[in-house]
Amino acid sequence: QVQVAESGGGLVQAGGSLRLSCAASGIIFSISTMDWYRQAPGNQRELVASITGGGSTNYADSVKGRFTISRDNGKNTVYLQMNSLKPEDTAVYYCHTNRWGVHYWGRGTQVTVSS
Repeated sequence: QVQVAESGGGLVQAGGSLRLSCAASGIIFSISTMDWYRQAPGNQRELVASITGGGSTNYADSVKGRFTISRDNGKNTVYLQMNSLKPEDTAVYYCHTNRWGVHYWGRGTQVTVSS
């Protein structure tokens, strides 16, 4: 059974930093692309960052230069380091992976950035 679980959200002032973690199980983690999405109230869920099994990364334009996605294959965990946070980064952040065409999502972790 595939499971992904996020942690690390919270409340932070603008300009601050947070690190999100996502632990995955039930997949061959080292070859799996892992993604972070976010959804703000009233908005569609959007892709924030992705990392392939080989370590290639991709970022939304809105977070480039501020967020860094990384992975630890020994711990089956993917991270999202978020720096220089802005109020518009406020959202529920979700971890996602895709195994043989089936999408798996975590429950999400709330990130709130106060101005």
